[in-house]
Amino acid sequence: MLALSAQGVLPKVDYAIFADTGWEPKAVYSHLDRLEREIAKPAGIRILRVSSGNIRRDALDPEHRFASMPLHILNEDGRPGMTRRQCTGEYKVKPIKRKVRELLGYPYPARIPRDVHVEQWVGISTDEFHRAKDSDVKYMHNRHPLITDMGWSRADCVRYLTSIGLAGTPKSSCLGCPFHGNAQWRAIRDESPEEWADVVEFDTAIREGNARANANGNRLLGQAFLHRSRVPLGEAPIDRVTAAEWAALQPEIDALGAAGLEEGVVDGCSPWACRASEPVQDDFGLTA
Repeated sequence: MLALSAQGVLPKVDYAIFADTGWEPKAVYSHLDRLEREIAKPAGIRILRVSSGNIRRDALDPEHRFASMPLHILNEDGRPGMTRRQCTGEYKVKPIKRKVRELLGYPYPARIPRDVHVEQWVGISTDEFHRAKDSDVKYMHNRHPLITDMGWSRADCVRYLTSIGLAGTPKSSCLGCPFHGNAQWRAIRDESPEEWADVVEFDTAIREGNARANANGNRLLGQAFLHRSRVPLGEAPIDRVTAAEWAALQPEIDALGAAGLEEGVVDGCSPWACRASEPVQDDFGLTA
């Protein structure tokens, strides 16, 4: 959408906002720098980088309130489960809404007049038109130009990016996102050993859940893992899945399809379009 706006195919936007969790792959930050340098700045479009902190550091800090990641849980009775997903709300939705309020001149918690709002573009393609929803706050009016203006599918978007030299656009998501598929885990392991060591270390560190919960006496009744197999990431079957593991994963296969286990969340982590389960909003709405 940024490139379409910069080229004049879509109207010129005032700003593009990137919500930084503090733990994106290096390739994402490099790509963002390139977009800013080669596309946004020449078109006079500002990219604003917003953040609620570093999700990796916060998860391991017993002094920090932490919005939970959707970790894969192996309960004490051997049954699988997942922790609540609050991270999208805390690290993506919340900082974007705070910045929008600042741009409107009504920083949180000021009340915004009824007739004041922004038009927010959300990059959902025709493949997932059912995710094109209205905003949950009155000061943000959602628009979905890939659907309404372009009528583009994901494949159309990829072809367009390829035509302007952006064929290698990486997926934006936390380096250690539990929704990664095996292909994403292999890519980290095989292409970025330093980042692989980082996520393996993190996986070990969160075995008993996030540090704040443990410090408050809310011990996890089981063990937490980044990989769906619920074994340590360094030992996880990211190259192949055994028959026993397929059987154990059958509920997730039914929900995602076998391709979902390989590819994970196809489009990465978008604030309003993550293909995983809906985020838990809690107090991240910044209403009024």
